[in-house]
Amino acid sequence: MLPKFLIADNSQEAPDLVYVVHTEKPQCIIQCDMDGFYSNQKIYWIDEEPLCADDIETLMEEAEEFFEAELENQEELYDEDDN
Repeated sequence: MLPKFLIADNSQEAPDLVYVVHTEKPQCIIQCDMDGFYSNQKIYWIDEEPLCADDIETLMEEAEEFFEAELENQEELYDEDDN
């Protein structure tokens, strides 16, 4: 089973962007800056975009929480490697 969210990048073509992929329905790819989830954000819908704005808002909040937690976890991993 796939995780609900994945992080992807294309550092050769877009080094400042990162993508959060939502693997469950409605599937989408959320483009954002490395410096902030809502900076330079664009949503690419794979499935049909939900009609309910509340559903989109909930999805974005969950994606942001995942994104922030992943960045924090990676920082901790790199800090451990430096010690």
